[in-house]
Amino acid sequence: GQVLINRQDIHYIQQEQRAKLLSVVLTDKIDIDNATIQEIVSLGRYPYTSFLGGLADDDKKIINDAIEKVLLKGREHELYNALSDGEKQRVVIAKALAQSTNVIMLDEPTSHLDVPNRIKTMLLLKQLAHEQQKTIICSSHDLDIALQTADILWLMLTNQNGVVEGTPQELLKQGKIQQVFADETYTLIESGNGVQIKFAN
Repeated sequence: GQVLINRQDIHYIQQEQRAKLLSVVLTDKIDIDNATIQEIVSLGRYPYTSFLGGLADDDKKIINDAIEKVLLKGREHELYNALSDGEKQRVVIAKALAQSTNVIMLDEPTSHLDVPNRIKTMLLLKQLAHEQQKTIICSSHDLDIALQTADILWLMLTNQNGVVEGTPQELLKQGKIQQVFADETYTLIESGNGVQIKFAN
């Protein structure tokens, strides 16, 4: 198939231009010794810097705004490697924000996080999508959190049935969630905006 952004096939968009359209947050951890939060977030401005890699005042403002958005203002000079997993995830999200793209894709952004940080991360993404009018696409196995925070779900069915799309409420009412996660040891029951697990006797 094809992946189009603004009706352009991403395979035919130059790397620098593509980096201004789409930012990606992967599960791989950044492993840079002695790099500060600010230095990691500054990497997001790479597509916009001059040949010498200098940061203009506008770049610095965007970097500072991104750090503030993920609630790390005042900690810019702390070392990235000294942060908790949840804080590190917020830093790489800030780096994606500093990249100033309309689309941000995240691969399992809540993996390796404890429950409070999973919730905080997903709520942060929802807030950024709504406040900054960004399209944020993420893969997730955190079903309950996804049901509570996503505006639209793309639910992967079996290989033969492809993908269904809808709001969490629509997919619950249609029984699609229950169908995908069906198991003989439990049953999923619609409960408000989420699901309740009923275990088999």
